[in-house]
Amino acid sequence: MSEDTIDEGLLEVEDAESVDEVSAEDANIDEIADTAIEVLQTILKPFDVGDVTIDEYDGDEGELILDITGDDLAVLIGRHGRTLDAIQFLVSAITRRNLGFRYPIVVDVEGYKSRQRQKLESLAKSAASRAASQHRQISLRPMTPYERRIVHITLKDDPRVKTESEDEGADRHIVVIPV
Repeated sequence: MSEDTIDEGLLEVEDAESVDEVSAEDANIDEIADTAIEVLQTILKPFDVGDVTIDEYDGDEGELILDITGDDLAVLIGRHGRTLDAIQFLVSAITRRNLGFRYPIVVDVEGYKSRQRQKLESLAKSAASRAASQHRQISLRPMTPYERRIVHITLKDDPRVKTESEDEGADRHIVVIPV
């Protein structure tokens, strides 16, 4: 893919507040999925990963999940999922630009994010139990915004604790606080 092709599809990062988010009821999910899959296929070409299948399905929180399956896809995940996070960012940003509105899209590779989510949910519940039983704050490791969101959602209905994000940038992490 040439740099010009990338520039045509990319957008200047817009302020999230300036773009309307559309709910599943208001959106044509087929149009969103078709656009996002087309963008994803374009992004995947330079990776030379061979034949892949992209399955689409609705997530538990109203997001569109695109799960890529195929042979030897570790290059798409990258170290600690950073390449996958970058691919997801690009797919979301370009899809938002093409459609004119934001719709939550998750890009996954052979269930990697699903497995990571289960690990984060387990970590969150363990930290909540420790915070409640030891009556002290538990600080978790620095996490991406996506990972922090999972922890916050996992513990939002736990009456024993509350969660807060602290620090900035790469050091941003969650503190689990006993109530």
